[in-house]
Formats: sequence, structure tokens, C-alpha cells
Amino acid sequence: MPAPSAPVLPADGLARLTEEVLACRACAGRFAATRTHHAPRPVPWLSATAPILLCGQAPGAQVHALGRPFDDRSGDRLRDWLGVDRATFYDRRRFAVLPMAFCFPGYDAGGSDLPPPALCATLWRERALAVMPGVRLTLLIGGHAQRWHLGRARPVTQAVADWRNALPALLPLPHPSWRNTGWLKRNPWFEAEVVPELRTRVAALLETVA
Repeated sequence: MPAPSAPVLPADGLARLTEEVLACRACAGRFAATRTHHAPRPVPWLSATAPILLCGQAPGAQVHALGRPFDDRSGDRLRDWLGVDRATFYDRRRFAVLPMAFCFPGYDAGGSDLPPPALCATLWRERALAVMPGVRLTLLIGGHAQRWHLGRARPVTQAVADWRNALPALLPLPHPSWRNTGWLKRNPWFEAEVVPELRTRVAALLETVA
């Protein structure tokens, strides 16, 4: 968990931190040993002014290739939930993205994404949060982000169902992966109750951005 009194760095701190993250190769050996044998490619998308912060798991293979967060089908679904277009989503005055790991972690034997290496959060997370003082709403996308920010391990369904108690600073969401289509069908309350509230809060915060 981040320290409650984490210092806010000067304005140029974000640029310096971004450069450090882009140069990070701490997990090179780990990634080389995966099925994809890939090299690290951190995808930081930080902002000193954005009021909305998206905290997900880690970049997928397509984001790894393109170098832009949520530039895939999961991102399309997420933008639909948010009620925004691509131009608004990728405007760093409006949205910042801080995954639990900045790099694609590779695939497991079954072809699913490996979990984000804990080392990434240890190295960067508190520092990244400190350079984003404008955040007013943090969206916790998936179990990894929810456990870190909420301070306890809970099933995603339970965390998302308890969304009202996380507001106004936090809002837990399921991962927008198309593999979660079954979850959405089993839990229609999410799109009926949570998505409209999410869109309302996002729209209100976007109106504050000049």
C-alpha cells in the first residue's frame, strides 16, 4: 500500500520517472524465460493533471507491440464502459494509466497472460502515484489492482459488488477482457448499475478539464 504521506514530487519529477521506467530492464531474465521470449517494453502513461486514473493488471501482447495502453479489444470495451471515444481516452490531460506492471508479462502454458511481476509495483508504484496529484477517481480494474489498493484479497465479484463503499475516490471494475464476457452475463447488475454510475462520474470529472 502507498504511504499516506507519500510526497508529491516537483513537476519535472514525472518526466524523470517516465524516463526511468522506460529504461527499466529488471524483469529481462523473467521475460526471456517465458513462452514468448520477449524483451521488456514498459508502457507508462502517467499524467500530473489527469483526474481519472486507470489501474489495471499489465499490458497484453498487442499493447506490448503497439506501445499504447488498452489499444486492443479490452480497451474498446473499457472505453464503452467509460462512455468516451479514443481521442478523449488517450488525452493525458484527462486519463492516466498505471498498471500493476508496466510490461507484458508473457503467457503461461495455457496461453493466458501471466500475472504481473510483483517487483514492478515494488519498484515504481508509490513513486508513480506521487507524481500524479491531479487524480480524483481511481478505477481498479481486476483483482491485482483491487488487492493492492483496497489492502485485502477479495474475489473480484465481491469487490465490484461493494463498489458503493469504495467511492468517491475508488471504483472497482472487472477486467474488460473479452474472456470476461461470461462474467458479465452472469452479473447483469454490473452493466445495469455500475456502468451508468461510472459514466456519470467520468463525465463530471472530464468537464473540469480545460
